[in-house]
Amino acid sequence: METQFLGIPNIDGLVFAGLALASFCTAFFGMITGAGGGPILLALMAMVMPPAVLIPVHTVVQLGVGSSRAIMLWRFILWPTMLPFLIGSMVGAAMAAPIFVNLPTAVLQGIVGLFILLVAWMPAFGRMGPEKGRFALLGCAMTFLAMFVSSMGSLLAPFVASVSPDRRNYASTTAALMSMAHVIKLVAFGLMGFAIGAYLPLMAAMVATAAAGNWLGRKVLFKLREEVFRMVLKVLLTALALRLLWIAARAGGVA
Repeated sequence: METQFLGIPNIDGLVFAGLALASFCTAFFGMITGAGGGPILLALMAMVMPPAVLIPVHTVVQLGVGSSRAIMLWRFILWPTMLPFLIGSMVGAAMAAPIFVNLPTAVLQGIVGLFILLVAWMPAFGRMGPEKGRFALLGCAMTFLAMFVSSMGSLLAPFVASVSPDRRNYASTTAALMSMAHVIKLVAFGLMGFAIGAYLPLMAAMVATAAAGNWLGRKVLFKLREEVFRMVLKVLLTALALRLLWIAARAGGVA
């Protein structure tokens, strides 16, 4: 017999509560580190949700996570990065929506993993070229890839870190840029005919608990020493990049 808690297909009360708690924990973690919360939540959601709705639902939840985080930290957003990134995101989504990607997902993951390692450990690379052009290209590339692998905050993170005077600028700007990319993705998914209305109660609960996680994480972020934040971020990005490379290697039969 098919389980339908609050009319949500294949979701019972325990799974509903578990996903809401996961959203709280990953938002708290993401507020402090600025990266990692989205991929962790995606992995947890993939265990209980069908692939056809996983990425659109995850996108809605991450939009809630990012927008609430950006609102809480709006004074620290690096506004000059916004418009170039938005223009690039629209181009990336327009390119991705009608195209079948011939490269296997594992190859994309491998490329992204190598790129993250390069930018995380060579900060000067993340500052190459004019800032507006850099963020326009980043918005295009990130949104294009995110249409297929959903959570690409780890690609954005080292670039924002390279131009952020402190951790609050980094957390707020990353959240604002990711929110814009998620809006563009949702418009593209809507035009492609994805219907996720049945998951509205779950998405609402996960967005609400994410806002609570952001609120608590903000308190920790403001107390965290800058040098500790930078080291945690670099270690986390390295771990995420190595994970992507490992997945790519296994899928390619190398490992």
